[in-house]
Amino acid sequence: MGSLPEPESQRLIEHSLLEKLQASLKTSKLLTPGSEGYATKVKRWADNAEREATAILLADSTADISSTLLFAQEHNIDFAVCGGGHSTNGSSSSEGGIVIDLSLMRQVTIDPSAMTITAQGGCLWVNVDEAAGEHGLATVGGTVNHTGIGGLTLGGGYGWLSGYHGLAIDNLLSVRMVLADGSLVTASDTENPDLFWAVRGAGQSFGVTVEFTYRAHEQKNPVWAGRLAFTPDKIPQVLEFMNHLMDVSKGECGAIIGFGVAPPPVSLPVLIAALFYDGPEEKAKEFFAPILALGPVMDMTSMMPYSSVNGILLDAATYGGRKSVKGATFSLPMRLDFFQTLFQRYCAFVTELPDASGSVFLFEFLSTRKICETSNRAMAFANRDHYSNAMLAPKWYDAANDGRIRQWTREMVGTFVGEKERMKREGLVKPEMEGVGQYGNYDDFQEKSETIYGKNYERLLELKQKFDPKNAFRKGHLLAPQMNAWNGGAPLAV
Repeated sequence: MGSLPEPESQRLIEHSLLEKLQASLKTSKLLTPGSEGYATKVKRWADNAEREATAILLADSTADISSTLLFAQEHNIDFAVCGGGHSTNGSSSSEGGIVIDLSLMRQVTIDPSAMTITAQGGCLWVNVDEAAGEHGLATVGGTVNHTGIGGLTLGGGYGWLSGYHGLAIDNLLSVRMVLADGSLVTASDTENPDLFWAVRGAGQSFGVTVEFTYRAHEQKNPVWAGRLAFTPDKIPQVLEFMNHLMDVSKGECGAIIGFGVAPPPVSLPVLIAALFYDGPEEKAKEFFAPILALGPVMDMTSMMPYSSVNGILLDAATYGGRKSVKGATFSLPMRLDFFQTLFQRYCAFVTELPDASGSVFLFEFLSTRKICETSNRAMAFANRDHYSNAMLAPKWYDAANDGRIRQWTREMVGTFVGEKERMKREGLVKPEMEGVGQYGNYDDFQEKSETIYGKNYERLLELKQKFDPKNAFRKGHLLAPQMNAWNGGAPLAV
């Protein structure tokens, strides 16, 4: 495999150990800070999520992933797994440790007769969407198609087709995973079903998922989709229509609306709306006529193959800059005064802090009926209920603003909590919701795992003890925060 370049500075892993790791690899390549391509592989979607790893494994085999996991544990070395690199909290990076990079593992296999899609763990959603689209098929995937399938699926996975087919995990048939002990296992309803239960919602805490098999659905015809932009005076009419959409949608239509700053020369806050309709243009325009008639200042809607739909929000999810993501939930119908208050606070934020003018604030109007047909106890994911997700996604460049932006985000989430309490007092929602009200994939602030998993938390701790008793996989939401990774294998306190 050749020799590794000597590190330019003192790092956490001795050079002799890296040589030992490289010698153990069968086909994969190991990059260090002096290697060609290293700088590209430490880049992430968010600049603040980047860390300078001592070594990056460009994995192309499960055997090399297994040996690297065992090596890292033997020598007490931090490691991370990188699929799409979209996490904003740095969980796909390692400062001074090893990154297991799955970007060479992006093969997708379609079986039209079995109606399945099998994708390697390093795939992005664009890989899956395009491969399935060639056969007139689709599955539930992320609404930003350069997101990795691994992180989105293992955390739940909402998408444009959720109204028809539920979450990504509801369409997951099996996974192949490398566990902390180096073994390669399959998990499904019939094979390692307890692991499969845990993977669907908390998979990042149990192993490296190297293959996903999804249920495919027929999606032969083009759909109508795209983005609109409106001046703020149109907010009342647009919100009224969105509340109506959620009343009538059977999955064939959906929308994500939000706040953003228009590009120069306008450079002012606007209301953006990404729309989706699974049907012909005539019916789509008839359904969305009430807001199309408002005179949007931008209209990028058109007929397109479904494989292109998860690209309509790419302009709002570009690479670069410092980023944070935090979710909230809202019950329907959304009150105009509440929505107007959120918009006013967004406007004040981007006006007072121009460095954050790339921030967006999104609200998902996607039918939850199909999602809620599955119990919150059926798998680790515990956020099923008849409410919708909102996502605060600040973007900025100056690290000096980190604290201020995180504080603003917390305050905005507090506004949602206050609105929820008001609706409870007025009898507009149930006093006790069935879902936890926290979508783990939208949490950059490290909510307690008990909050993310609710009543499923205790069972997850038991399964963590079974499949990863040394807590090797400790990035993201911790299932054993009270325990150090390398404590001689003492069992978890459950």
